Amino acid sequence: MFGLLISEKEVKEMEYLIKREMDEILFDLRDERIDHIVKRAMEERYKILFALFRRVASPHECLKYMRRGKKDRKKG
Repeated sequence: MFGLLISEKEVKEMEYLIKREMDEILFDLRDERIDHIVKRAMEERYKILFALFRRVASPHECLKYMRRGKKDRKKG
């Protein structure tokens, strides 16, 4: 396990960068031209980013990016 000391400004920057990346993935997941194998890899990346996001963001912010299930994933 690792520990990390970062300032509040750095936390906000990390939160911003992770949100931007998750938004890009969510946008790309709606693109029907992208192969399902690639989308599966994108889903895995989203899970990792969301786990990081939960460590720096408020619970309210996390709710906005929480994926609920296959029904939400098919919308778009």
